[in-house]
Amino acid sequence: MSEYKYKYEETESRRRKKVKENSPAQRRMTMFQSRLSIVFICVLIFTAILIGYLFLIQVMDVRHYRAKASIQRAGKLFTMRGDIFDRNGIKLATDKIYSDVYAHRKDFVHEPEELAKILSPILKIPKDKLYKKLTLEIPVITLAKDVDRNTAKEISKLQLREISLGKKNIRVYPQGTLAAHVLGYYNADADMANGVEYTAKDKLEHVENPFSFKRTPDGNIIYDFSTDAVAAASKQKGENVTLTINAAIQHVCEKELEKMVVEKDALRGTVIVMNPKNGEILALAAYPTFDPNHYKTYKQNQLRNWMLTDVFPPGSTFKIITVASAMELGKINRYTKINDTGKMMVGRKEVKNYDYRTHPNPGMISLVYLFEHSSNIASAKIALMMSRDEFHDMLTKFGYGSRTGIDLPGESVGILAPAKRWDESRRVTMGYGYGTSVTAIQMVSAVSALANKGVKVTPHVIKYNDEEKAARIFETPVVSPETAKTVTDLLVESVNNGKSNIKLEKYNVAAKTGTSSKSVENGVGYTNFSYTSTIGYFPAADPQVLIYVMVDSPRGGAIWGNTVAAPVWREVALQTARILNLKPDKVPVAKKE
Repeated sequence: MSEYKYKYEETESRRRKKVKENSPAQRRMTMFQSRLSIVFICVLIFTAILIGYLFLIQVMDVRHYRAKASIQRAGKLFTMRGDIFDRNGIKLATDKIYSDVYAHRKDFVHEPEELAKILSPILKIPKDKLYKKLTLEIPVITLAKDVDRNTAKEISKLQLREISLGKKNIRVYPQGTLAAHVLGYYNADADMANGVEYTAKDKLEHVENPFSFKRTPDGNIIYDFSTDAVAAASKQKGENVTLTINAAIQHVCEKELEKMVVEKDALRGTVIVMNPKNGEILALAAYPTFDPNHYKTYKQNQLRNWMLTDVFPPGSTFKIITVASAMELGKINRYTKINDTGKMMVGRKEVKNYDYRTHPNPGMISLVYLFEHSSNIASAKIALMMSRDEFHDMLTKFGYGSRTGIDLPGESVGILAPAKRWDESRRVTMGYGYGTSVTAIQMVSAVSALANKGVKVTPHVIKYNDEEKAARIFETPVVSPETAKTVTDLLVESVNNGKSNIKLEKYNVAAKTGTSSKSVENGVGYTNFSYTSTIGYFPAADPQVLIYVMVDSPRGGAIWGNTVAAPVWREVALQTARILNLKPDKVPVAKKE
């Protein structure tokens, strides 16, 4: 009986234990213990990984972190940008060193009042104002900015432990506005630049043997056996850049242009002077201009090189290109006569000469007459002698529809529609300078080919060595030397026959004036304003100078290329000839007794 009772109690105990194990409280406890075990295992694994990682980076890979620490301590000496000069050594841009003055509160050994008394006469800041700054509850206090070198030297001599100087270079332009659109501007704080300051950045900032050093957290040089003490004490400066610009010619261009733009209350204007033989720009002027020393005070459209970016219909100056293209293709020759009817219908559009009222039907005219009287009808008929593909190919050779490659930023490709979009009307208007839109530099580059025996050279404003020239300056054949000479002779004869402002007493000039209507901005049709221009080169026997003048939207009186742009062209030509001492090529006509 007792044995039976024992077995019963054991079975009952097991049953109660099983019931207890299946209770909700017991199940929760079991689950908690399981999760705690998992967390404990994860912590152990993470700790093992962390210990292994620390062992690797502190014992096995110590060199890598030593290198990183060395990099953090590394520094370079304060570097000044190189100077920019004109072709004759006149300094156009340079760096001037200034310093910012700081006070460090943690290093104060003098009372703020005492410091203010010491620094006030040197910084030329009222003592009360300095004292107020020195009592500010900030770690580093800026006391003055952009103090000059002499002031910085006076402060350094005082050897004040709590005062430090932050040296910096500021770009300055000694000639003010001269060649502003060529030079551009430079902002060291934002590392922002334009003009030559941008395109020549690598050279201006290139140091042949840069001196590197290790520094303390305060910025002081750590000297060791490998430190070059002489190099550490010397200034580092980038390479100088010499421009093709002639400051004297640039000055003439800017003054003559400003005079005309102001007189005619024009919107703006530009003058570009280039040597067509080598592509060197001798002057590139724009008005209104700006002072690069204070460029931040000007609007963006005043800083922009619009003579490279903005497009416009070239007008009658383009007739030079039309005639040269047809002559190169064998459609016309020096003696070709064109029937100038004064006006003609193209589709539903009537085209007429600008002087139709005074010369309604000139009849059979020569190419000299075409240039002299700027015949739209003759130019249109010559354009129609070429197929649209032929004419388009020639314009492409002259460089229209593509960049010239000038070494200034932001150049536009202009507007030259594909040949397949040319209808008869487009070909006609293209003939006298309305079917396309060009930049000022494109006109200079295209016409320069005729002044250089049919070869155009990449226009540029920076003087390059032979190695750099090979990579940057290209010669592109456009027309034959015979075509270039014939067109030059025709232009010279047309100028000498007339009474244009571009005629010079001592030099034969190959030139053409132009006037084109200004289109409505973001609209259809034309405004009442015009673009007036003149382009030409001389001495025609051996061209040394090509000049392009364009004045945008002049007002008042007779507004033509011959009355607005031509007087500027003439004065610039005369002064340039004097500055360059050009040899005359015109034989004086003997006066009758």
